[in-house]
Amino acid sequence: MARKEYAVVDIIDILRRVQNGYSIRAITRATGMDRNTLRKYLRLAYKKGFGKDALCDLDAIAREVVKEVQSHLPGPGRSSGRILGAIVSWIENDHLTLTKIHIMLSRMGAEVGYQSLYRFVMIHIGIPSKTTLRMADTEPGEVAEVDFGRLGLLYDPVTERKRFVYGLVVTLCSSRHQYVHVTFTRDLPSLIAGIEDAWAFFGGITKKVVIDNLKAAVVKSDRYAPIFNRTFLEYSEFRGFIIDPARSNDPTGKPKVERQVPYVRKNFFAGETFRNLTHVQEEAIRWCRNIAGMRIHGTTRRRSLIVFNEEEKPCLLPLTEERFDVPRWGSVKVHPDHHIRFGNSLYSVPTQYIGKEVSVRKDSRLLRIYYKGSLIKTHPAIPQGKRSTDFADYPKEKTPYAMRNCTYYVDKAGEIGPSARHFAELLLSGTFPWTKLRQAQKLVKLPDRYGKERVERACERSLAFDLVDVRRVEEIIRKGLIGEETEERNRCLRALRDRRPTS
Repeated sequence: MARKEYAVVDIIDILRRVQNGYSIRAITRATGMDRNTLRKYLRLAYKKGFGKDALCDLDAIAREVVKEVQSHLPGPGRSSGRILGAIVSWIENDHLTLTKIHIMLSRMGAEVGYQSLYRFVMIHIGIPSKTTLRMADTEPGEVAEVDFGRLGLLYDPVTERKRFVYGLVVTLCSSRHQYVHVTFTRDLPSLIAGIEDAWAFFGGITKKVVIDNLKAAVVKSDRYAPIFNRTFLEYSEFRGFIIDPARSNDPTGKPKVERQVPYVRKNFFAGETFRNLTHVQEEAIRWCRNIAGMRIHGTTRRRSLIVFNEEEKPCLLPLTEERFDVPRWGSVKVHPDHHIRFGNSLYSVPTQYIGKEVSVRKDSRLLRIYYKGSLIKTHPAIPQGKRSTDFADYPKEKTPYAMRNCTYYVDKAGEIGPSARHFAELLLSGTFPWTKLRQAQKLVKLPDRYGKERVERACERSLAFDLVDVRRVEEIIRKGLIGEETEERNRCLRALRDRRPTS
């Protein structure tokens, strides 16, 4: 059984009772101290100059007694001097913590409590405590602290297995009122969704938000010049608050929310049975209002919900009803076919940006494409596997072909002449006219090489023989089969063709 240690005030009480004539039996009955222990303390007190007269300094004598008693750490076969030397070496040379020293002593066979070790070290070595400063209290509506914490396991019917549930705790620093958002993930959409729900729960927004250095929100952690995720920075501008990232690996950077995570885990989640994530969220909101909000806070000694309603809620920034549409940003390269691939969908970009790296922002409604910070194209957001093409992005000479615009080529052939127009109409007739678009392209380009007159006469001769083939038209021009004598021959051939029996 571990011995009980007595403080200075206990020893002073014993000595005063002795001076007032109490017997050993009466003192043990009043204090509960063992007789042998009482006699030991009295022997030490007499050695230090205690007497039954009232002239001695009881406080000084009691301190000397306690110091001598506590100088003897218990341990089988271990002297206090040897243990003290080992502790001094561990602290001054090896810079071990008291927790580690406690483990080392246990290995040596010196089984002592941690508090006894702490008192022993403070008396004999005197480790100075770290000086701290209490920061000034924040004004109502000024700051909210945000932190993620693991709550426990929950069955997920979607994946049909148990998954870890995380709680995003948002604590208002002035009133200590808080909101808990539960989620299976700790990504950026979950972070923004949780903060959005918190603003709706509070009915307003704080001027500043202190966040942990989550990878989802902070691209590069730096005490003086952090780099924020582009989407989260855009969200802060949308809601009008300032981002203040806590120092990396320093819980004191957000102390008010830091201790709330284990509180939420132990007081709310542990030992409960939940059906699904929706049920957890419903119960979390009820818990925040009825239990966490109505408890006497350990620091403020007031009920958080009452303080919030009376003092902090009127100071929050107004909250608009429109929720933030979380966008997705990315960088892609424009392909030679005038399109980019983003989210497994294709979007067209003007010709001059082919081969360039562009930035893309996509939300639930629109996709915006930027080049060097300037907006160059906007498309409606489309599902995966689909394509959004603006034919105005193509070169003018290629747009009709891409659009399979047969009327365009017929009209262009009409600029050459009536025979060329008729030739184009016949060429692009039928069930699948776009299969002849390449020939139509070649037809309207022939005048660039041979001139409109020659192409027109070649089309007339080709029609006379029912040859609706652009390659034959070009062959007629190259072989010079469109002379004046040919015209007479063409008229004769057309006349003979008209006389042929139809059956």
